[in-house]
Amino acid sequence: MAIDEVVPRFSLKLDEQLCFSLYSASRLITAAYRPLLNEIGLTYPQYVTMLVLWERAPVSMRGLGEELGLDYGTLTPLVKRLESAGLVRRRRRVDDERAVDVELTEDGRALRDRAIGIPDRIAELMGLSDRQFATLQKGLQALADNVEASLSP
Repeated sequence: MAIDEVVPRFSLKLDEQLCFSLYSASRLITAAYRPLLNEIGLTYPQYVTMLVLWERAPVSMRGLGEELGLDYGTLTPLVKRLESAGLVRRRRRVDDERAVDVELTEDGRALRDRAIGIPDRIAELMGLSDRQFATLQKGLQALADNVEASLSP
């Protein structure tokens, strides 16, 4: 081997790719959510949107997009579908007509009670202890933060 030849740290084997493990886990977990969310009439993107709103509505469209990592073109039809279902309403701000807030309706607030057990059911399905769950969640958040920081100019 030449002195200036670089030896890679990681192989090109599929089962050794972190990206593929994340992709597979994400796909399977989203599939596990599907029947639970069908029971309450939501898709997974709608569910995570409602999670933000249940936590801190009203939220501006801009804030909602930032929280979920969605652009306006993806978020707008998602919120429109939630609005058509009677779960949220959009309101232009009086102080800035360009800004739109999303707030929960009574039905949207009531849906929270039907969704309350979903995280526990998913955690049970994952088969992780509370400690393993917390460790994995913190590790994935650190991973996301690191990648986001490396992609930012």
